[in-house]
Amino acid sequence: MDPARAAAMAAALNRAAPSGDLPPFWHHAYFWDIQPADHLGRDGHFRTGTGLIPDLGLPRRMWAGGRLEWHASLVTGTPATRLTTLGPVTRKSGRSGALGLVTLHHRITQGDRLCLTEDQSLVYREDPQPGAPRPVPAQADSAPVEETRSFGAMALFRYSAVTFNGHRIHYDAAYARDVEGHAGLVVHGPILAEGLIDLATRHLGPLAGFDYRALAPVVADETVTFCLAGHRAFVRGSDGRLCMDATVRPAT
Repeated sequence: MDPARAAAMAAALNRAAPSGDLPPFWHHAYFWDIQPADHLGRDGHFRTGTGLIPDLGLPRRMWAGGRLEWHASLVTGTPATRLTTLGPVTRKSGRSGALGLVTLHHRITQGDRLCLTEDQSLVYREDPQPGAPRPVPAQADSAPVEETRSFGAMALFRYSAVTFNGHRIHYDAAYARDVEGHAGLVVHGPILAEGLIDLATRHLGPLAGFDYRALAPVVADETVTFCLAGHRAFVRGSDGRLCMDATVRPAT
């Protein structure tokens, strides 16, 4: 695990570069899934049907959430292996039309030591219908611990670069608005999850687990609030909507 990747992640997140143990969730700077250009879809991600994920016939991809369990710290400068297997793939009908739900299971080891297990949840959707009303998101509460942040276009581009994420909703504003129906450039779900993990770790100590759901997109330059209330962490949008909801499990 090249320390230069961790230094790049630190720069992208405006944090101090680590030495030794990798901060939680920074493993997304590693294990890139590199695909040739002719394997990519219109959105910059690899086309479904070319790898583990089957072709669902649904063009819009979003990071829906995940579940993480830390068993041991990942250490920079040491080889690591990630084994990925395909979990359940289901189709259903939602308020916005057909949905495809996909789970990827990851196991990350260093030597013979299991360090991290992660379930990554993805959702695939139909294109938005012209004039269709946007879903009304739930409203978020206040919390004892709150910190505000915003992420501009440069921050999103740098995070895409360090994670080798080609999804155009994070750097192509015209595509994000006109094709996928977003209000602007979309902040990466993992940026929000990492921010909640960082907040929880600073107030509760090291974590054993973190479960989260992405509920409403955050757009570039929007001021959002990272909140912690006991073992619940969440992101509140500038209009009060609940953007991400999580449960944290401190290490004992």
